[in-house]
Amino acid sequence: MNPIRLLQAENMTDTDLQDMESGYRHLDGRGPIVALECCRGRVLPSRVESRVEGGHRTSRPVTWFCPRRSIHRDGMRKRWSLVLWALLCCSTTRAEIFTSISQMTDLIHMEKELVQSLRDYIQEEETKLAAVKSWANKLDSLSKVSTSDPEGYLAHPVNAYKLMKRLNTEWSELESLVLQNPSDGFISNMSVHRQLFPDAEDETGAAKALMRLQDTYQLDSEAFSRGKLPGMHADALLTVDDCVFMGRTGYNDADYYHAVLWMQQALKQLDGGEEAVVSKADILDYLSYSVYQMGDLPRAIELTRRLVAVAPGHQRAGANLRYFERILWKQLKEQDQDQPPASEEPILLGTYKRPKDHLPEREVYEALCRGEGLQMDDARRSRLFCRLHDGRRNPRLLLQPVKEEDEWDSPHIVRYLEVLSPAETRKIKELAKPRLARATVRDPKTGVLTTANYRISKSAWLEEVDDPVIVRVNQRIEDITGLEVDTAELLQVANYGVGGQYEPHFDFSRRLSTSSLERDRNRVAIFLIYRDEPDAFKRLGTGNRVATFLNYLSDVEAGGATVFPDLGAAIWPRQGTAVFWYNLFRNGEGDYRTRHAACPVLVGSKWVSNKWIHERGQEFRRPCGLSQEDRE
Repeated sequence: MNPIRLLQAENMTDTDLQDMESGYRHLDGRGPIVALECCRGRVLPSRVESRVEGGHRTSRPVTWFCPRRSIHRDGMRKRWSLVLWALLCCSTTRAEIFTSISQMTDLIHMEKELVQSLRDYIQEEETKLAAVKSWANKLDSLSKVSTSDPEGYLAHPVNAYKLMKRLNTEWSELESLVLQNPSDGFISNMSVHRQLFPDAEDETGAAKALMRLQDTYQLDSEAFSRGKLPGMHADALLTVDDCVFMGRTGYNDADYYHAVLWMQQALKQLDGGEEAVVSKADILDYLSYSVYQMGDLPRAIELTRRLVAVAPGHQRAGANLRYFERILWKQLKEQDQDQPPASEEPILLGTYKRPKDHLPEREVYEALCRGEGLQMDDARRSRLFCRLHDGRRNPRLLLQPVKEEDEWDSPHIVRYLEVLSPAETRKIKELAKPRLARATVRDPKTGVLTTANYRISKSAWLEEVDDPVIVRVNQRIEDITGLEVDTAELLQVANYGVGGQYEPHFDFSRRLSTSSLERDRNRVAIFLIYRDEPDAFKRLGTGNRVATFLNYLSDVEAGGATVFPDLGAAIWPRQGTAVFWYNLFRNGEGDYRTRHAACPVLVGSKWVSNKWIHERGQEFRRPCGLSQEDRE
């Protein structure tokens, strides 16, 4: 094995790039039996643990051990529940479910099983109730006869015997029947599945994802609430309470912009007659204060007056109203103006300006995701061609060259068609799915790999020993690009979650060179402040990431484009195709124009795999140049 694949993740100091630590622990084919033994408290033989860290393979000896768990069994419990419990027993971390659509599909099947378990419980309760009713009817009839003439009834020896028998035996049986709890099986299944349930972070993350989609694709709250998304005609509605949760999520993050949008939608639906658990007073309380935070005092006052009218004894409404009115009076007095009436226009997506955030090219980036602001004019289009590519007469491509299309002229970005077959894409996703872990980035301050809101996906690393298909894919990438892949990173597979995205970033490590940036007149690179990281790949001994080969493993119904904000370019996913570009000029300097992003997935499930190719090994395949002007 190439020694690069035995290096630890600490050698990967690639800031803000696609590093990750999956920490995935293989069962090495020993499957659920090993997991069952683990949960019974048995110590299994020591072995070498295979671990992927930062795109490279590491190994160390480990011993399997899990504490004994007591697992309740009864007639309703199914065998698969025990296996699932066993697998969960050895789990080291809880997944962030909302970051991967693929893993969320498992929840659909799990919920179906729970619904069936619930139906079984209802059936058992009905059966139990029917038996109790039968007992009650029979005993009621006997009681009417016996109480009419107790002595005459007991004069018959059979009746006296049956009375003794009923009270000693049959009433005890009835007591046992009543004490039976058919819910045990359902509760047991719930306990098993609960470990796979989304947690509060997943719920909040999914809510924020809807807000991100709302912003990127300029969709108003009502469109989301009514399930009106591009290309979708599904009955996916948000209730008043759903909208209130969305608003509270923004409010709790001091994101009053989104709090206003969603509380306004909740109020609109409540005023329209929709029933809800939350009260109108609560909605008006959140909405009025959020509107005040957005600087709209007249509307905040009007909403607070509505709150006072709805709930005269509200603990904050009166004080807030006096406070808002006093602030507005001071402002008008300073400006020598009369009090303006509150706007009667409804609060819509463009009523208030969205606050700026950490990303300077936010507007450009989001516009490209919508297909707007593309810099593809007729002159540039005339320089783009399609051709058959044989990898410079590579023997494996001579008889079956690949179809190559130019996506952009400078920097040169190309798309290869029919690179992966449907069977290969299915196999790659099948291999990656059980290994998916939340994609991470390296914190520039601490150097620690951590999750980030600007990267919402899960990824896994695949190597050639996993399956022959990985061998074929790696060889194909080498044949097409003409570059050495032996020093490249492992094949990374990523699946994007709800609103999954990766905001603008570089694939290469940066060395700050102000003069070259000024010479290139790259507006984004000049504007941003990049942290100097000249030794990002030093310990790997493979140089910088010279090129990126990105495979699309799925189509995406809406959203999910790969965009280059500084170029004004957008590339849309097409299953089985791949795009390729160089991150570095021939002189080794980074091409800052290749800063790119994965747009949020609006509708669909986006799968990609990528191969980051490094400098070492390319000495005779892509010879170095002396300046950035040395072209391919």
